[in-house]
Amino acid sequence: MSVHRIAAGEALARLDGFDTVIDARSESEFALDHLPGAVNWPSLHDDERARVGTLYVQVSPFEARKLGAALVARNIAAHIEQHCIDKPKGWQPLLYCWRGGQRSGALALVLGQIGFRVHLIEGGYKAFRAAMLADLPARIEPLSFHVICGPTGSGKTRLLHALAAAGAQVLDLEGLARHRASVLGAIPGVPQPTQKHFEMCVWDALRALVATRPVYVEAESKKVGNLTLPEPLIAAMRASACLRVELAEDERVALLLEDYPFFVSDPAYFGQRLDTLVALRGRAVVDGWKAQIAAGRTEAVVRELLEKHYDPGYASSTRRNFARFEQARVVRLRDRSAAAMAEASAEILAAG
Repeated sequence: MSVHRIAAGEALARLDGFDTVIDARSESEFALDHLPGAVNWPSLHDDERARVGTLYVQVSPFEARKLGAALVARNIAAHIEQHCIDKPKGWQPLLYCWRGGQRSGALALVLGQIGFRVHLIEGGYKAFRAAMLADLPARIEPLSFHVICGPTGSGKTRLLHALAAAGAQVLDLEGLARHRASVLGAIPGVPQPTQKHFEMCVWDALRALVATRPVYVEAESKKVGNLTLPEPLIAAMRASACLRVELAEDERVALLLEDYPFFVSDPAYFGQRLDTLVALRGRAVVDGWKAQIAAGRTEAVVRELLEKHYDPGYASSTRRNFARFEQARVVRLRDRSAAAMAEASAEILAAG
């Protein structure tokens, strides 16, 4: 048998060295969070866990273990038939379950008996997550962040993507959060990840960055939609050098209409999102915006949102939160086009 138990810290350090990372938990547990790149081979499916749990409570632990063993054995056989027949003898998987190791241990035992070199995380997902959170500050501390600041609609995200296309290191927090960060930034049909999975994704992105090159990141508040940024990361960003993006107001309005096409195509949805501003702007103002949208004047509403909601507090908030904003290098975009973003990113990279 070839099953090796390794500590969570070792699994963290060696994560990219395994051929497959296998999560033996149920589908719903996997959906809440999982290790980067992991595949889900449930030893017990969600409905099966419920059956075993009910039997445990209503009859006895012994009867529950018998049923669980039969279900796990069938599931392991199915996983081997579906996923392992083509695997070579040198295949090295990393396995984990929640904490105790029973579900992953059963799968590891069979795979080890076949002859595969199996590694099993001691303490499972729970121990790995604790090690990951402890590792976050060490990933962040050596990095040199360059924070892209600018009012709503100024092209920060487009510029960040242009920098990435030009070969720069970027940390796309809004991409990881699946949200555009403002109160209106939810993307229809695209749910945000759980807080735990967002933190795992941030850690995974950070470990791909190198300290010898700058990391470009968009200025964010502590929250992106419903998700909270890790405290060590937001602290590092707020102490970092800044770039201040400037774009003409007409271009900003046009950019927002392009980047939020669903507000134009679905006025009812736009109105629903505006309702979230009632506490800040009052019912009368929001109802006025909704009336304009119903009349087809969406562009006018976007312009008013910039003038009355987003812009007034932007500068003071940014100065308060980003210590080096006053010394920020200004990046003036000639327009919102891809060509302008590429030109600006080339100038930024040339300046170092």
